[in-house]
Amino acid sequence: MSRVTALPGLQAAGYARHALHAEGCTWLEKNCYVDIWIELLHALKLEPLAMLPFTLAVDFEGDQWTFFKPKHEELRALYGIDVQEMTVWRPLVEHAVDHLAEGKFISTEADAWWLPDTAGTDYRTQHTKTTIVLAEIDVQAQRLGYFHNAGYFELDGEDFRALFRIGAEPDPAFMPLFAELVRADRIEHRPGRELAAMSHELLLRHLARRPTTNPVRRFAARFSRELPELQERGLVHYHAWAFATIRQLGAAFELAAEHLKWLQREGIAMPSEAIGAFAAIAEGNKTLILKAARAVNAKRAFDAAPAFDEMAAAWDAGMAALDRL
Repeated sequence: MSRVTALPGLQAAGYARHALHAEGCTWLEKNCYVDIWIELLHALKLEPLAMLPFTLAVDFEGDQWTFFKPKHEELRALYGIDVQEMTVWRPLVEHAVDHLAEGKFISTEADAWWLPDTAGTDYRTQHTKTTIVLAEIDVQAQRLGYFHNAGYFELDGEDFRALFRIGAEPDPAFMPLFAELVRADRIEHRPGRELAAMSHELLLRHLARRPTTNPVRRFAARFSRELPELQERGLVHYHAWAFATIRQLGAAFELAAEHLKWLQREGIAMPSEAIGAFAAIAEGNKTLILKAARAVNAKRAFDAAPAFDEMAAAWDAGMAALDRL
């Protein structure tokens, strides 16, 4: 048989995604890297809510918010999973056959043009870099099973050939995409209370790394200066900008709120004020991304100061509540 899989029994049909990707979430998709980890851990019967303390330390970097992601050493400590950069010294499809057969996953950058789960946005519409996890491959049938965004999917045929550059002419200018090996042969399924205690220690560590000044206020000042340029450059530019800014901020704090709620359920006292404050930041940015898009499209004035003031106050209140623990 030509089919190899890193996780027997995994199927795209009927795949039940984690609650962090439920339809009722404020931000269904967070960012491509944290999304694949939510679903990969879920498929391995591990609790992804435990890895989320890093969201507390996100910062506004001037032209973007932190592209938040789990630290590899924390994945190893919490779950026993090892992640290492992979040397792509031959065609990626050949690496995939070898490593998936040994029970290892491959996290790799990919072009969303060839990912059918992005139908309606990027699929066969625009070339966009994203990250997927290869979990199952059948070279003979030209079929791939992969984690991406909010679930587990399959692709085949032309998408398979293009994704792996099968049959493409040699191109000395083509640089191999960044890839990582994910080893799950030493997984530790810890009891909920033990996992929560370890996660709580990480929370305190990341809380100490939070920005020294309110990043939402810095973001507000930048937004007021950049709005005219956003309006001049139009919606395509706005959507790229909003992904790097509004969406990262909103999604990070939705995950932060969900993390605190999980710790509560596992018996660790967490302030409800912080949960409410971080949820308010998530909701506030969901409203902001839509209102700003309308203002950019219509090229009309938009006073976002009240919304930013509320979110900045929520950031202060949430962090102060955690400080009182």
